[in-house]
Amino acid sequence: MILPPPDDAPLDLGFMRLGVAAPEHRVADCAFNAERILELLPRAAAAGCQLLVLPELCLTGYSCGDLFYQSWLRVAAADALRAVRAGCRAHRTALVVGLPLTHEGRLYNAAVLVDSTGKVAGAVPKVYLPASGEFYEPRWFARGPSGSSTSGVLLDGEVVPFGTDLLFASGEALIGIELCEDLWAVKPPSLNQALAGANVLLNLSASNELLGKAEYRRELVRQQSARCLAAYAYASAGPGESSTDLVYSGHCMIAENGEVLCQTERFRFDTQLACADVDLQRLEFNRARNSSFAQAAEPPCRRVLPVMLPPFAAGAKLLRDLARQPFVPADPAQCAERCGEIIMIQATGLARRLRHIGMPKVVLGLSGGLDSTLAALVACRAYDLLREPRRILAVTMPGMGTTNRTRSNAEELAQLLGLEFRCIPIETSVRQHLADIAHPEELHDVTFENAQARERTQILMDLANQVGGLVLGTGDLSELALGWCTFNGDHMSMYHVNAGVPKTLVRYLVEWCAEALYAGRTAVVLKDICATPISPELLPANPTGDSPHRTEETVGPYELHDFFLFHFVRGGCSPAKLRRLACEAFVPRYPVADVDRWLRVFITRFFQQQFKRNAMPDGPKVGSVALSPRGDWRMPSDASAALWL
Repeated sequence: MILPPPDDAPLDLGFMRLGVAAPEHRVADCAFNAERILELLPRAAAAGCQLLVLPELCLTGYSCGDLFYQSWLRVAAADALRAVRAGCRAHRTALVVGLPLTHEGRLYNAAVLVDSTGKVAGAVPKVYLPASGEFYEPRWFARGPSGSSTSGVLLDGEVVPFGTDLLFASGEALIGIELCEDLWAVKPPSLNQALAGANVLLNLSASNELLGKAEYRRELVRQQSARCLAAYAYASAGPGESSTDLVYSGHCMIAENGEVLCQTERFRFDTQLACADVDLQRLEFNRARNSSFAQAAEPPCRRVLPVMLPPFAAGAKLLRDLARQPFVPADPAQCAERCGEIIMIQATGLARRLRHIGMPKVVLGLSGGLDSTLAALVACRAYDLLREPRRILAVTMPGMGTTNRTRSNAEELAQLLGLEFRCIPIETSVRQHLADIAHPEELHDVTFENAQARERTQILMDLANQVGGLVLGTGDLSELALGWCTFNGDHMSMYHVNAGVPKTLVRYLVEWCAEALYAGRTAVVLKDICATPISPELLPANPTGDSPHRTEETVGPYELHDFFLFHFVRGGCSPAKLRRLACEAFVPRYPVADVDRWLRVFITRFFQQQFKRNAMPDGPKVGSVALSPRGDWRMPSDASAALWL
């Protein structure tokens, strides 16, 4: 694999560093407001911010009222803009700032984008002017005209593009701008901007605070970023606004495709700044695979280009959350809620299948490991949902490498769950089979291992025929991604309840069951299963009675592979980007050389083992990453990995 060392020339990984800020300000004191913005610019530049978003009318203050009619205020705002432009040029940074603009005899509430050379790229007027409750903007401002204004607007002696149809292009970023109420409208302008290609949406706002409004506002921004498959940066005016009737808090945030990346602290009089790195390549990937986005009509828009922004600081630490376990929520309460929902999805899928085929007995191999334990718990839950007795036959099949710990846990768990239990040793039959094919018993190779896996599957399938049952698959999503399953062995079943659950999540699901659904000795056994090292136990035990066969020593750490899987399938990341993200998340926990090694293993196995996924049984999808060949992942079995390697 050709991978550049960490200090090599930076690759274009598609990130853009956005900033949102609520500067300290005074109502109608444009010089003071410009000074605070100028003080903010070096902070933003030092943080590597490529584009800074400031609040609505921040050069004058939003709550100036009838002072907006005063030409002297607008002249002062123009002077303040001139100073801000010089600051952008000096600090090589770009920003979007709000001020009142006159154009063709009308006064507009507008946003102006100033690039890193100090040039005004264009001005966008507000479309929806609130005129209810505490707001009365139509008293002062005209609604932004639909479509374009061919004449442009005069700013500081220059005619610059003006209109509600402007999009600003810079590299992979296409930027759309709306103002405050535009977002709260039934059809925000950002919807059309996104459909026209904008992947970075900016909102300059002056949203006052009311009880419960902050939560609603945050959800509005989050949802708009998800609906538009875009990054959404929102900056709102701080408490320097007039307190005659209202209070403002300076609530600023950045969201990306349904996830809030950062927020400022509210109710602070001093300047607040927050920055985050948005992933433009991931947004492009998600748009490309979203059929409804592709089918929507593209509205006409004018592109302003090129807009000069400072380059992304590729060597700096990324300003975004890179969870080591992206499938597992970091918040314990959210994790518990997700675990309960996943168990219900799995159990409902199985219950539906059981109802369809006449309520047969479930047959499963119970090894005392994590995956088969989860399958057993799901089967119990399915029968409970159906309000039927647990007609489950749990079979443990000790072989050459089975340890006392896993065997005793399997037996005890079956008893505690009230399952029918059978123990069928496979050593004799496997030895006979190896002799039949003239394979030396002492040769512990893949044939030795797979013979045991296939013998167990044969027993389960024949038992299912014998009792009129359904063989329940136990393998998980991570094993399917890596092909870490024996073809026509543990790879095969009649319904595969764990097919959508990655390995890093399986442990949390079993632990959740131990704490939420069970107690006493059952919980103790479940927790001991969670503490058992992951192993297929296909090689003879060592003198201490432990299995020498540790899965993660052979195939690699599951937390790394699940990380690769999530960002490869969900984000469409290139190998170089996977490597960069993994190094950010895991170094020094894993040295860079280990990240490279296991990334090579992941890519190689993911491509080589597609034939197993193409033949996988039915099973329920539980999350946004799934590998069913009938649904989320369609790939030829003989696709080449050369490009990725």
